[in-house]
Amino acid sequence: MAQLSTKIKSYCEANGVSNVDFTTDVKLQDDSNGQGAYIAEWNLDIAQPTDEQLASYETAANTTEANAQVDATRKSQYGSWGDQLDEIYHDIDAWKTRIQSVKDNNPKS
Repeated sequence: MAQLSTKIKSYCEANGVSNVDFTTDVKLQDDSNGQGAYIAEWNLDIAQPTDEQLASYETAANTTEANAQVDATRKSQYGSWGDQLDEIYHDIDAWKTRIQSVKDNNPKS
């Protein structure tokens, strides 16, 4: 299940808002009562979404979160820019092969 913040970002992007600040624009709260997080404050110029509207973004939000995890894994496996430049300098074909292997082993949705 996707995080509420990711579903809100997807909803906002679909409604023309590209950046959401979760300290001022939208404040989430979780009262630890088992109900989960909810929107405590909405300060955007678009209508606050209903629970049903947010639920409709579940699939898109799941894809966004899965791709973010793939990006993090790829980034850690690529190594630093300095190491990659050194690798390219010494053998660009080997670098291309290694990078393609990282991408093949960590596909995006």
